[in-house]
Amino acid sequence: MKPEHVKQLETAIEAIKGISVKNFYFVACGGSKAIFEPVQYIMDRETEIPSAVYSSNEFVHRSPKSLGQGSVVVLCSHSGNTPETVRAAEFAREKGAITIAFSHLVDSPLWKAAEYTIHYDWGTEANASELNNGMLYNLIFSMLNVVNPNEKYTRAVKSINNLHRVFELNKTSTYEAADEFGRKYKREELIYTMASGGCYGVAYSFAICLLMEMQWINSSAIHSGEYFHGPFEVTDYDVPFIIIKGLDETRPLDERAHAFCKKYSDKITLIDAETFDMEGIDEDLRGYFAPLVVGVVLRQYADRIAEHRGHPLSVRRYMWKMEY
Repeated sequence: MKPEHVKQLETAIEAIKGISVKNFYFVACGGSKAIFEPVQYIMDRETEIPSAVYSSNEFVHRSPKSLGQGSVVVLCSHSGNTPETVRAAEFAREKGAITIAFSHLVDSPLWKAAEYTIHYDWGTEANASELNNGMLYNLIFSMLNVVNPNEKYTRAVKSINNLHRVFELNKTSTYEAADEFGRKYKREELIYTMASGGCYGVAYSFAICLLMEMQWINSSAIHSGEYFHGPFEVTDYDVPFIIIKGLDETRPLDERAHAFCKKYSDKITLIDAETFDMEGIDEDLRGYFAPLVVGVVLRQYADRIAEHRGHPLSVRRYMWKMEY
């Protein structure tokens, strides 16, 4: 890890050591919000300290009553320019909370609004341990080690160093399946994504960011546990589903949904983390890390469908082009 990244993480952790933490909030928009969903799962499993994920604008308008002294608010915006997230950082500081912001862009508005800042690398040449998820997981397991010391968290931080190899191995092993997905579904106007537990955020991000925002394909993220409480009525032979099976404790929800869905839909794409090569990540931690690998694999699926559709992921109709 780069010295500046180490220093930024250590500074944030030292700040947390200096308070009695009463709650954690994770605040962002879109894909940045989605990366907090696996973190919420980890926090729920590992500590009694309450935590919650919020969309930035709702965080400000809802104004949680428990936000204040003793709160730790972690925010993220890739560009650091998301107005709602900048305002959320300012709002949290006004309430007396510790604010920790992640951004790829140093000296951005978010960088200036938050009390503590952590930069992450980006691009194909970056090491996975220093991308947004790698840096976030470093912070999360370090924070857990402060509020509830456990050797497991130290092992988790060490596992982050192996993420790059794990990502590359699984991208290679799933390339052909991703390309076949792109070829088969390039003309679909709607694709549902389904998952639960730590992987639900990945399904959410794939649906709203990669399919809807970047490909203009109608989609919705369906929680596997909610599938039987309404959404399964749309299941039919010609309705496409991407079903994600994680490795955490909620996997039975995904298996139940898959078992039903495959009876009635002929268009199921299964992303099963059980088939991934997770060597280098301790077995008892793989459920926590599986969403990160799923995310990398699904990004490849998005790359391939974009190629087959002739619709680059960078194309937008409205975003960044007008006032909204």
